Amino acid sequence: MSPRTLAFVESPVQLLNVLEWAHARGHTADRAPGPGGTASGARPESGLTLVVLSPTDPMSRGQLRRMAQLARDEGHEVRWEEARGGAGAPLRTIGGLAGPLRRAERVVMGDPFSRYVQLLLTITRARELVVVDDGTATMEFVGQLARGERLVRWHRKGGRRGPRDLVLGPVSAVARRRLTPGGERRVEVFSSMPIDETPQGVTVTANRFAWTRARFGPPGVTAGADLVGTSLVETGVVDGDRYLDAVRALAEAHGATRYFAHRRESAEKLHRLAVETGLQVVRPELPLELIARRGPIGRTILSFPSTVVHTLPLALAGTGVRVTVCDIDPSWLTAHASPRAQGFLSGVTGTARDVHRLARTAQTG
Repeated sequence: MSPRTLAFVESPVQLLNVLEWAHARGHTADRAPGPGGTASGARPESGLTLVVLSPTDPMSRGQLRRMAQLARDEGHEVRWEEARGGAGAPLRTIGGLAGPLRRAERVVMGDPFSRYVQLLLTITRARELVVVDDGTATMEFVGQLARGERLVRWHRKGGRRGPRDLVLGPVSAVARRRLTPGGERRVEVFSSMPIDETPQGVTVTANRFAWTRARFGPPGVTAGADLVGTSLVETGVVDGDRYLDAVRALAEAHGATRYFAHRRESAEKLHRLAVETGLQVVRPELPLELIARRGPIGRTILSFPSTVVHTLPLALAGTGVRVTVCDIDPSWLTAHASPRAQGFLSGVTGTARDVHRLARTAQTG
């Protein structure tokens, strides 16, 4: 039997949010309680298949393998695609998915900016499209859709369009039309992010991390502080030396001892950070929301503007853990940073609920 719903994910966080969406819809299987969690009594949706369009970096692949097993534990089918495994991989992947895509009644996706997902959207005839969070990029996606703009990641907006962008421009335009409600086509955004501009006809459903709270924890809470890393250096937004100085100052001011690395942070940067700050660098095996919920976790979590300032307060509700967000000083930005970067990062911080905000003077020591 063909799956009624195909969900396409390219990162561990996207897969987590598909599980949250399925749980919110009541699509979770009966099962025995897992470690540190409780069982849910709902039945799985008939025909939900998670398609992992596997990335190449080892950290993401490792987290995705473990998240895929959690999805199977919930009763969902998982299809692993080596979507980037050589020159012929995209054609093989898209060719193998064309039939199921045409028959699917619903398509769930974690990253509408993904060229892969945009190509797949040109094939589908599904009347229901669902976008689950891919972090703070969801805020930008919804705003661009509402304003009728082309879909461009926030840290690239304002830059020159390269040859690849021009070639794939028509594909992106088709994807944007597919993601615009019309006729019998319904579009839902399932998000823990604050959505200010709701496109006409789009349904916005709140992600409260109910599955995460039911499945894991509550965590043990320590007296100390933990610091959450970011890949803003790797994406060319923040200067590496300035970032290291800010991390050092935060750790000293708040007594932080652990640094939870983002899966995209480079090994070279993390080694330097450990040597120069004395922080214990932890490379999580699962998305941080699950790691924090399993515990132990510090009573204070320090973070720069990122997805976790929105998601951790939801995942850790009722635990007494305080999430503190530290603004990015404009002087930390690189010369290559998008003109949109500072405003977007400030918006991420300013719209975060249930977090404590540090004054910028306290960040730099």
